[in-house]
Amino acid sequence: MKRRAFLLTGSALAIGVAAAAASPSSFAQPRYTVSAGQLQRLVGERFPLRFPVADLFDLDLQAPRLRLMPALNRIAAEMTMRAAGPALRRSYDGSFDVDFALRYEPSDQSIRAHRLRAHSFRLPGVAPEMLMLLESQAQVLAERSLLEVVLHRLQPRELALADTMGLQPGEITVSDEGLVIGFVPKPR
Repeated sequence: MKRRAFLLTGSALAIGVAAAAASPSSFAQPRYTVSAGQLQRLVGERFPLRFPVADLFDLDLQAPRLRLMPALNRIAAEMTMRAAGPALRRSYDGSFDVDFALRYEPSDQSIRAHRLRAHSFRLPGVAPEMLMLLESQAQVLAERSLLEVVLHRLQPRELALADTMGLQPGEITVSDEGLVIGFVPKPR
């Protein structure tokens, strides 16, 4: 009986010493996850948007379809649009693709899109010279509609535990499920 108690006490002591000797960086930092569904819903609340282009036509943008790109730590968005106005004589439906990185904005505790890149532009049936004009506007429209868009705003209750530990949001990682926000020590 005494031997068993001695072994249990010794084991507990060894585990305690090992835990105390472990560096603080070996312990998991708190994280907060924003699901892909939450992101899609929040971005969708900003749309539809209308952009007039030099009294020639209007571009109406619908809510983008988001796609997570964990391998690149970015988010892709397919923007559907309708172009109509006097210069086009009728309306045309099309789309273009963009992707962007993410950053944390401490002033309002938000996760924002930034470093936007526009990709393919599709507007079937439009004359080539008009298509060039529309395509040149695609990057501007993408930046105006998505650049620095607030994808999520962290609430005080979501930051409470990290704050008591002296931590603040740091790295944002795009995963298959959504965004994982890591925390780092606050500057002193």
